[in-house]
Amino acid sequence: MDAAAAAAAAPFPAAADRALPVARVRPPPPLPGARRAAGGHRVSFVSTPRNGGGTAVDLVALPLPRVDGLPDGAESTNDIPTGDKLDPPLRRLRRPRRALRRLPRRSGAAGAQGAVRDADADRGAESMTLERCTVAAIRSCLEWELDAFPLAAALLGRPLIPLGLLPPPPPSDGGGRAADMHRDDDDAAVRWLDAQPAKSVVYIALGSEVPLPVELVHKMALGLELAGTRFLWALRKPRGVADTDLLPSGFEERTRGHGLVTMGWVPQMNILAHGAVGAFLTHCGRSSLIEGLLYGHPLIMLPIATDQGPNARLMEGRKVGLQVPRDEDDGSFDRHGVASVVWAVMVEEDTRRVFVANAMKMQEIVADRELHERYLDEFVEQLRSYIMNDNSPSLTKT
Repeated sequence: MDAAAAAAAAPFPAAADRALPVARVRPPPPLPGARRAAGGHRVSFVSTPRNGGGTAVDLVALPLPRVDGLPDGAESTNDIPTGDKLDPPLRRLRRPRRALRRLPRRSGAAGAQGAVRDADADRGAESMTLERCTVAAIRSCLEWELDAFPLAAALLGRPLIPLGLLPPPPPSDGGGRAADMHRDDDDAAVRWLDAQPAKSVVYIALGSEVPLPVELVHKMALGLELAGTRFLWALRKPRGVADTDLLPSGFEERTRGHGLVTMGWVPQMNILAHGAVGAFLTHCGRSSLIEGLLYGHPLIMLPIATDQGPNARLMEGRKVGLQVPRDEDDGSFDRHGVASVVWAVMVEEDTRRVFVANAMKMQEIVADRELHERYLDEFVEQLRSYIMNDNSPSLTKT
């Protein structure tokens, strides 16, 4: 066997290789290691131990050393207290509209181009990576945002390879965290959903990185109450806020029977797959969008930071839902804005019919696992081709 044939036959290592700098444009995809390993590729995932691994993936645990001033066992930003001195500037930094103002508003370029600009402008380390890499990869596909790819590649000045959307496997396949951490029938949120009518519940989850300040939590709560629809709210408590101050006085009593607020872990994939859920109020992180549209849910969108604004504009352009109206100066919202979009997406028949129909069209793209497997296969072949052809990448249209 000659050298070229041997290289083609060998399992392709999916971990980073010094000879092949590849930039991953945010947001980061979930590890597709088991699928790649099943195809004969060697997959190594370097991360802190808490992220876990699978039997088909070589998890390279990278324990972090003890650092003065940080709590023992800290492995993510969620483990790190900001402290009183940092809270005021961080609150200013996290004002949603100001964080997103510089991003392009053209819906056709909202997704991939917005993610590239965000990575380039906001993250020094990622900007350095983009400058030094030869090719870039993004968790997206032409079917999701066709017009954005040539624009994003032009901004990067190098080939941009789509990875596909990497949709998670259904919970029944054992792919969700619920399969490993909880039994569905033991989860209070799922049991509560079991008692609700079909398509009647708004599921609210705004991510884990940037919790809403308590004054906006109150406005969200009062907006949900004003809308009058059923809701399940996976609420992350802001640091330093007492449980008694988190929600408006009497809110839980007034909404008991048609609303549930939980501040613990919830099995999001199992909730989104539940027949009682009729819409998803989301911060528009790429993973959350994909998970919500995997089940054809129309969206109520409240982007907070980073790529979420471009993602929301892209989905609003696709008419799969509405954004919560915001104040142009500070990014805040009020109860009436929340209630109006919840009502339009969940209750008003004419508008809901449009949003549901378009969400189902997006579901066809997200749920096409063969399509996204092809993107992953083509990504691996692109890297193989680059190595085999003396570091001369040639990006072909998929």
